[in-house]
Amino acid sequence: MPHDVEKHSHSLLPSDPELKVKALETALVKRGLIDPAALDEIIDTYQNKIGPKNGATIIAKALLDKNFKKALIGDPMQVLEEHGFLGRQGEHIKVVENTSKVHNIVVCTLCSCYPWPLLGIPPTWYKSDEYRSRVVREPRKCLLEFGVTLPKNTKVRVWDSTAEIRYLVLPILPDKYKNFDEEQLIEIISRDAMIGMALIGDSS
Repeated sequence: MPHDVEKHSHSLLPSDPELKVKALETALVKRGLIDPAALDEIIDTYQNKIGPKNGATIIAKALLDKNFKKALIGDPMQVLEEHGFLGRQGEHIKVVENTSKVHNIVVCTLCSCYPWPLLGIPPTWYKSDEYRSRVVREPRKCLLEFGVTLPKNTKVRVWDSTAEIRYLVLPILPDKYKNFDEEQLIEIISRDAMIGMALIGDSS
């Protein structure tokens, strides 16, 4: 799966597209066509402000507060609006909860519909043809390739995002993290866990 390449890429040289982007960025900065500070601000916005920490904040609150979880599942758009996590590609969010009986996975089989305000920029593997086609046909095998092994009696449900509705997975909180506070949970709730392709505490 493409995820495996991305997951271990930190130990390799940048890919050819990354080198090309860096070269283009350097050339544009030298010619005064872009401001490096402005570019850094844009990147920081999508990585940290409009990124996975937004989603992790909401998920952490839901895991610690039963009333908040009930509200989030029942009327997610109102909750997200109250926390300022709305915006383009963030309309019509549905929250699906993982349980011991059901594990949820999100995909967009047609393109790459994705809740940007909550999860930031979609990962490359999420947009790949391989993921989009395979996760529907063989979700358990895909989960295994991401390092996730589920009990045999746990049903896997795949949700297909569209322009009309996007999904956010509410993962199970493992027992070993039950004593974590909100800030600690935010640090271990990954983007992949909120897509359904990882568990809380797994590295992404």
